Amino acid sequence: MTDAYIYDALRTPRGKGRKDGSLHEVTSLRLSALTLNAVKERNNLDGHAVEDVIWGNVTQVKEQGGCLARSAVLASDLDERIPGLSINRFCASGMEAVNLAANQIKGGAGKAYIAGGVEMMGRVPMGSDGAAIAVDPTLAMDQYFVPQGISADIIATEYGFAREQADALAVESQRRAKHAWDEGRFDKSVITVRDQNGLAILDRDEYMRPQTDMQSLGALNPAFQMMGEQMPGFDKIAMMKYPHLERINHIHHAGNSSGIVDGAAAVLIGNKEFGEQYGLTPRARIKATGKIGTDPTIMLTGPVPVTQKILTDNGMVIGDIDLFEVNEAFAAVVLRFQQAFDVDPNVVNVNGGSIAMGHPLGATGAIIIGALLDELERQDKEMGLATLCIASGMGAATIIERV
Repeated sequence: MTDAYIYDALRTPRGKGRKDGSLHEVTSLRLSALTLNAVKERNNLDGHAVEDVIWGNVTQVKEQGGCLARSAVLASDLDERIPGLSINRFCASGMEAVNLAANQIKGGAGKAYIAGGVEMMGRVPMGSDGAAIAVDPTLAMDQYFVPQGISADIIATEYGFAREQADALAVESQRRAKHAWDEGRFDKSVITVRDQNGLAILDRDEYMRPQTDMQSLGALNPAFQMMGEQMPGFDKIAMMKYPHLERINHIHHAGNSSGIVDGAAAVLIGNKEFGEQYGLTPRARIKATGKIGTDPTIMLTGPVPVTQKILTDNGMVIGDIDLFEVNEAFAAVVLRFQQAFDVDPNVVNVNGGSIAMGHPLGATGAIIIGALLDELERQDKEMGLATLCIASGMGAATIIERV
């Protein structure tokens, strides 16, 4: 089996996913092409340097439809002989792109890949593509479908997390993100997005709210209580699935849930021969990848069983991991991960996460792999694990090892 190495990992800043966001006028195609160009330029790639571009994006309609990966290659400076593959594993799409590329290399199908993803949530709204699990009653009723926010509140109820815990995690995410930016920890990974004239549009995550404190979060109303308790009454649907729950404790709101943003990220993955050919030094080895299906109603617990699976499959234990990136889709997701493995919060999401900086669905998996690698290097640590919860009840994970 051939080793797959990470040679580079970069991302755009995350812009607010709304009409007044700095990246709103940038199309998914253009942001993808800019990101691919940055990989090419930073690593002096030429010709048919990579086997494929595997690109995750979740809402695959309109400008994000029609195999955006191939369109992005053609819009970029990459050679037209490089094909493109668009994939969708919901929030783990960017990670699955990386994992798929790594496993292709391990199996001998090519020397190198660019993998990552994009999501312009302000231009292509989440859910605008429709989803059978949500809109087809023959499936939704059978699977006791509820929206993700309700699922997050079910986790809080089932595992005993109070709103104060969720809010404290959110405040800490904001603090860590600001500290990381102030210390320049993202400098080598975040590229500046420029307009057609070369002028900077955005060079820093703009969703962050470093002034956030417990008092300001305490003033926010639970975001999912009304849809849970009133028509269509998703709480009742959930309690049909989980009759031991007397009620759903609604603790999540905009301040302790991931932000809606625009952004893209890419990872350059190759074998040893590729690195030697282009004079590149590998930064980490992709040691293991994993995915799993989970309960589709509570939906967001996937990081726990997929971490258990990836560790077991590779003869490892939780203590072998130095640092963790657990996507902050909702605060309860991270709280449950920390509870399940009894890990020190100081080694989880060291530089903040999606609550502070936002969650551009198709890109986030690649973003957190890059963030994990940067932090392993900064702290001179060896082993890291990145994981995400996924809509419809799934989990994905990647273990990387510095070399």
